[in-house]
Amino acid sequence: MPPPNTTSRAPTAPLRIGLTGGIGSGKTLVSDALAALGAHVIDSDVIARAVTAAGGSAIAPIRATFGADFIGADGALDRTRMRDKVFSDPSARQALEAITHPLIRAAIEEETARVVLRAPAPPYLVFAVPLLVESGQTARYDRILVVDCEPDTQVARVIARSGLAEAQVRAIIASQASREARRDAADDVLLNQDIALDALQAQIETLHRRYLDIARCGSRGRALE
Repeated sequence: MPPPNTTSRAPTAPLRIGLTGGIGSGKTLVSDALAALGAHVIDSDVIARAVTAAGGSAIAPIRATFGADFIGADGALDRTRMRDKVFSDPSARQALEAITHPLIRAAIEEETARVVLRAPAPPYLVFAVPLLVESGQTARYDRILVVDCEPDTQVARVIARSGLAEAQVRAIIASQASREARRDAADDVLLNQDIALDALQAQIETLHRRYLDIARCGSRGRALE
């Protein structure tokens, strides 16, 4: 999903963290932990599901573009059918993104504006964006946090949670940025590989304290390193 358009913001806006990682890396686990520590998380996948749910703003244009077969009996996007379509037809992917990306960006910006105006505002914002590196827009964020693990671990996790075939999962991984590209773009990396949950939580809490320190000193993060 596309990252929000965050190029213009008030000088007092909270620190903005771009959180990304490959499918099955554990992004949601990390974003949930940061939210529990006080960050405000804006998840582009959650918003994408909302606009493609029954009654969502993307349903009518998707039906008009792709046909009623791509809308399930419940009125929501048939995600399985659409996934198969866009993986076999790049033009279909472009058509879907032309519908959904502007709606997702608008929803993200609305939520961002609402959160920034809170009194008090959260100490920092986390934008969970799966395809952040692929979009080439990492500069929109003050810091990039990558959740990382081995590809075989990604495959095992996704199969366990979704039931997709291994070939499908590996095709999804191949369509995303490489592990090396994500790590090269990162300011912070959490390795979610063969680690106990309490050890991972300790790393997340260390990052949280770092972000609080950066936010308090008024730096946008990278200048400190």
